[in-house]
Amino acid sequence: MPIPAAPPTDLDEREVAQFLADPATFGARVSRVDVIETHAARVFLAGDEAYKVKKRVRLPFLDFSTLALRQRATSREFALNRPHAPSVYLGLVPIVRRADGGLSLDGDGEVIDWAVHMRRFDQEAVLARQAQQGPLPDSLSKALAAMAARYHRACPVATGLDGARVMEPVVGQLTAAIAGAREFIGVRAADAFVDHLVAATARTAPLLIERGRAGSIRRCHGDLHLGNIVLIEGTPVPFDALEFSETLATTDVFYDLAFLLMDLGYRGDRHAANVVLNAYTGAAPVGGEIEGLASLPLFLSCRAGVRAVVAIERTGQLEGADWAQQQASAQHHVDLALAYLDPPPPVLIAVGGLSGTGKSTLAARLASYVGPAPGALHLRSDVERKRLFGVAQTERLEPQHYKAGVSERVYAVLLDKARRALAAGHAAIVDAVFAKPDERAAIEAVARDLGHPFVGLWLTAPPETLIARVTARQGDASDANREVVGMQLSYDTGELTWSAVDAGGTPSQSFEAATTVLRAAGVKLAE
Repeated sequence: MPIPAAPPTDLDEREVAQFLADPATFGARVSRVDVIETHAARVFLAGDEAYKVKKRVRLPFLDFSTLALRQRATSREFALNRPHAPSVYLGLVPIVRRADGGLSLDGDGEVIDWAVHMRRFDQEAVLARQAQQGPLPDSLSKALAAMAARYHRACPVATGLDGARVMEPVVGQLTAAIAGAREFIGVRAADAFVDHLVAATARTAPLLIERGRAGSIRRCHGDLHLGNIVLIEGTPVPFDALEFSETLATTDVFYDLAFLLMDLGYRGDRHAANVVLNAYTGAAPVGGEIEGLASLPLFLSCRAGVRAVVAIERTGQLEGADWAQQQASAQHHVDLALAYLDPPPPVLIAVGGLSGTGKSTLAARLASYVGPAPGALHLRSDVERKRLFGVAQTERLEPQHYKAGVSERVYAVLLDKARRALAAGHAAIVDAVFAKPDERAAIEAVARDLGHPFVGLWLTAPPETLIARVTARQGDASDANREVVGMQLSYDTGELTWSAVDAGGTPSQSFEAATTVLRAAGVKLAE
């Protein structure tokens, strides 16, 4: 949210602001210049272009008070963002004072400031605006995950860093800031946040240390929320990476991703956050993603806490309705942070049934309701089979890829990933046919061996419904067709002890039937 415009106090800064706000600066092609302000920069929107200049401020976490510091920060901003958003970031432009005393963009004269030259984009295409229109579609959520995975895969690894120590200053500053605002956000909530955050930090420290050794600490975006991602030709593009502090931006990739997940959760779109997490984990951009799920409660709560502190600080500059809005935001973020720090226990859910019963549709919908935020890890046999052979999810496999030996390998992958997720304290939902008694027994054993609850759902539907559904599929990971369904209908599944779910109706009816079973089994579902 842009802060209210504050007039520059420095004479040169005021002149630069006036110069860039004047349409005449850009010639006849520009009739109006719009200005966006943040706490540390001004962006001048002129026609199809934009010019961003640093404010001449010195804050606890950044210093743009001299020309040399602003030039360095501007150059760093361009270098960080250009590789990921080449269509947005065009170059660096000096603002010079000519011999006659006037200002110009580039040209001869004394350089008095620097601007990042950008291509202007529609503000309605920023995902923070898109999210205001309602939940993000799955296709966009998956594209977001792919964007984050590409970004993190390309990030330089920071070697020799202790992951726990990297988080120490974040946790220290958060606990101090929240403790100092006890009267503002409520004594009980503030004290609970501090106590739970300190405990979670200590509990997660060994994992963070190991992740640092494994290469998960990288020079990340640092500010990867919906307000810093824009849709360009339908593709999400990250911009405005954190440029003023290498320390703050050099962090665990999951902490970087957590900002996006938390932002979606804050906006009430836990389903989109779950889709992002599952697609990102499946892409496995740096390794250790499933084990890293154990770090999410800490990382998500820190991200929510940071947003709470920012809102608290902003209230000091506001009054009236604006003050009330920021105060509500601070309290909402603290409540969210506390919820992250008190996750429900993990549970393993298996969704079985013949092809066409809607296993994957149901599992994907259930995932965001189950387990620690933003929901369960969804493991799908059709997807794991495609990964096993290194092909795209929608590429059809040959019959030999479905022989017994191959299927045993696929189930072994599902069991392994489910076991690792539960060991990380996270929930998992596994969907596969599970036609054989030993396949069902094996997935049940994963939960039993780790001491976690298990619920098995067996989906049923009339044969004609199964055939109609698989025949109508397009762009799906499943290769099942009419012949496959016909073969499966002859299976001897043995004794079925899993809870039967009538899946012959609509997806919503299947969901309601499944959640009824889960609640009866004592599974806590997110609201």
